[in-house]
Amino acid sequence: MSAVIPLSGTKKGVISVTKVEEPYGKGSATVASVGISLVGNAEEPEWKVHLPMDNLDAVIEALQALK
Repeated sequence: MSAVIPLSGTKKGVISVTKVEEPYGKGSATVASVGISLVGNAEEPEWKVHLPMDNLDAVIEALQALK
């Protein structure tokens, strides 16, 4: 599953969210990848963060608390 979300405050920017299996080579743990592209290129974002799936619930909870 993946999603591309328009980046608020920009003309073409997007936030991309996807699941990446073995991002660091064979046997590495699956991560949720969140990328930001100011030019609308979800495939090659200028910034990205990889969140280990084991941390995802805690990160979602922290983001919900910010709302």
